[in-house]
Amino acid sequence: MEMPVEPQRQKTPLESSATVSRSPRRGTNVGTQRERVPVLIFDQPGPMARQVARHIANLVEERQAVGQNLVLGLPTGSTPIGVYQHLVRMHREEGLDLSNVVTFSLDEYFPMEPESLQSYHRFMRENFLNYVNIPEENIHIPRGDIAKEEVEAYCLTYEHEIEKAGGIDLMLLGVGRSGHIGFNEPGSSRASRTRLVVLDEITRKDAASDFFGEENVPQEAITMGVGTILGADEIILMATGEHKAPVIREAVEGEPSKTVTATYLQEHGDATFYVDRAAASELTREKTPWVVQEVDWEHAVTKRAVIWLSQKLGKSVLQLEKKDFHRNHLHGLTQAHPDIDALCQSIFDDLRGRITYGGELFSGERVIVFSPHPDDDVISMGGMLGRLVENGNDIDVAYMTNGSVAVFDGDVKRHLRFVKMSMDQLGLGEEERAQVDERVMEHINTVRGKAPAAIDPEAVQRFKAHIRYTEAINAVEVMGLHAADTRFLDMPFYKTGRVRKDPIGEADVQVVLDLLREVEPDHVFVAGDLSDPHGTHRMCYKAIREALKAYRGGHVDAAAPPEDTDAASSQNGRSEAPSPTEEAGESKAPQVWLYRGAWQEWEPGRADVFIPLSKNDLRRKIEAIFRHESQKDRALFPGAYDDREFWQRARDRNRRTAETLDALGLPEFYAAEAFVTTEEM
Repeated sequence: MEMPVEPQRQKTPLESSATVSRSPRRGTNVGTQRERVPVLIFDQPGPMARQVARHIANLVEERQAVGQNLVLGLPTGSTPIGVYQHLVRMHREEGLDLSNVVTFSLDEYFPMEPESLQSYHRFMRENFLNYVNIPEENIHIPRGDIAKEEVEAYCLTYEHEIEKAGGIDLMLLGVGRSGHIGFNEPGSSRASRTRLVVLDEITRKDAASDFFGEENVPQEAITMGVGTILGADEIILMATGEHKAPVIREAVEGEPSKTVTATYLQEHGDATFYVDRAAASELTREKTPWVVQEVDWEHAVTKRAVIWLSQKLGKSVLQLEKKDFHRNHLHGLTQAHPDIDALCQSIFDDLRGRITYGGELFSGERVIVFSPHPDDDVISMGGMLGRLVENGNDIDVAYMTNGSVAVFDGDVKRHLRFVKMSMDQLGLGEEERAQVDERVMEHINTVRGKAPAAIDPEAVQRFKAHIRYTEAINAVEVMGLHAADTRFLDMPFYKTGRVRKDPIGEADVQVVLDLLREVEPDHVFVAGDLSDPHGTHRMCYKAIREALKAYRGGHVDAAAPPEDTDAASSQNGRSEAPSPTEEAGESKAPQVWLYRGAWQEWEPGRADVFIPLSKNDLRRKIEAIFRHESQKDRALFPGAYDDREFWQRARDRNRRTAETLDALGLPEFYAAEAFVTTEEM
C-alpha cells in the first residue's frame, strides 16, 4: 500500500495502516479537493491509535537522542484512550522511556475535586500517567478545585508554564459534537488563551452520562484557548464514530468559523486529522466520491450511486434516465454501464431480492441474540425477533451487561417500597417481616443519602440489575418467548459501578465463548450500532468477535488494545481467567447478523436483508419496549444528539426505512428493519 503523503513538512515516517492517502492542504490530491486540512482515514480506531502512539514514541526517542524534552498537549475522553494504552504497552514491553516527556492537559471541569470520579486529573492518571515513568514535576493538569477569584491568575500561570517548557511540540485533540476543541465552545476567539469558560448545552448533554444526569454536569470548565492550541508545533486531531461525521465534514470542508472552533485548525501549518471510516463517512470523498474523482465502478459503489441519485432527484430507481446521470457527476457510470435501463433494473432487482418475508426466513434453527443492554434486542430487532419466534426457532436472548448504571435511584426506592408493602401477601412471619423491613429501609436510606454521580453500593447495584432483568423478561414475553429463553451474562468489564468501564479481557471473552459452545448456534445476532454514548456496544462487539475467533478455532488476544473500539476506559488489573483458546476446537461458523436501531439504521445501500413489518408488528415491538419501564419517559443515558425516547426512535427509523424503500420504487410496507449479514466480524 502506498505510504501516506506528508504535505509541506518532514516528520517521523508513519506506518502505512491508513487506507486512504492523506490530502495535502487545500486538497490537490485526487478526491480531496474540498478538504482544507490533511486527513488520514482508517478502517478501525485501533490501527489509528497505534499509529499515533508510534509517532509519539518516535518523537520521544528523537528528542532523547539530542538530550531534549518532548512537550505534549493531552486530551481526555474515550478517543485517545487507545493511544494511551499503546504507549503504556510500549513502555512495559518495549522499554519506551518517557522520562523526557512534559505533559500539559487540555482542560478540567470547574469546580471539580482532583479525586472525583469525573475529574480529568483522575482520568489521566488512571488511563495513562500511573503506568509510565513521566516525572511528577513534568505533569501539568488544570486544577478545578481552586477558588474562583484565583482562576484568572492561575490560568496566566498555566500559560507561563507552557512557555517555560518551550511551547507544546505535539498537541493531541478530540472534537466535540459542537465542533469544540478543548472546551473552546462555539464563539471562542482564535486568539483565546487558557481561561474559565461556560460550557455549551450540547457539551453538557454529551457529558451527562459520565455524571449520571445533565443536572450534575458542571456549568464551567478551565481550558487551553484556541490560540494556545494553535501555538503547538504539530497538531493531531482524532475522531471516531458515526456521530462525529457531521462535525468532521464541517471542520475539514467548511470555511474557518468561530461557530466551529475545530475549523481554526485549517490555519495551522502542521495539523492533521486522524479519523476512522465512520467519522469520515460524511466527507465528500467517502460519501459521494464520484463528485470529486474518477471511481472504480464496482457493484457496491454503483449501487450507492444509483440509490443516491434516486434519492436526490426524488425519482424511483426504475424512473431514472441517462440525462439524470449526466447532470449529476455520473458520466463515468454511464460509460461503464451504457444501458442505463438495464443498470437500474439490476439495482432494483438487487434491492428487491433483499426483502425477506417471514416465511422466507430460516426456521427450526438455533439462534443467539446478543443484546449489549437489557433492551437493545427489542429496540433494534423486535420485528425480527417476532419472526424468529413464529418460525419455531430455538432462541436464546443473551443480555451481555446488567444495565444497572442506567437505573434511577427513584426506581430502586419504588421497588423496595413495593416489597415493604407486600410482606403480608408474601406470607412472611412477624420476625421475618421485621428483618426484611430493616434491610429494605437500610437500602432506601442508602439510596436517599447517596451523592449525585457517586458509585452505588454493591447491594444497590444488584437491585438495579434485577430491575433491568425483570423488565427484559417481561419484554421478550411480549414477543412470545419465556424467562427460560433469557441469559444474563453479567460480563465482568461492566461491573465497575461507573459509566466508564474496564477494558474487555479474557474473562469477558470466555463468558461469550462458553455460551457459544453450549448452544452451538446456527445464527447469532450482534449489535452493529456502535455510537451509544457510553461505548458499551463497541466493547460487547469486541468480546463477541474475539469469542467467535476462538469458537472457530482461531487465535485470540483479548488483552491487546481493541481494534474496533474507542470505549475501553482503564488500565486497571483484573484476575487472570483461563485463556479462551485453551479448549478451542474448530466449530461450524454461525451466520452473523448485525442489527442497528437505537442510534443509527443501516442505509439501504449497505443492508443485506430487509424485514417488512405490519402496523401490528410495530405495535407489538413498541409494547415490548414499553416493558422496560426504567428506561421509559426519561432514560438516564438517552444520548446527547437525540431527544426522542427509544420507542420513538425505533418507530421512526423503522417507518423511515419502509418509506425509503417505497421511494426507491420497491413494495410499500408500514415499517421495516434492516440487517447486515456476514460470517466474519
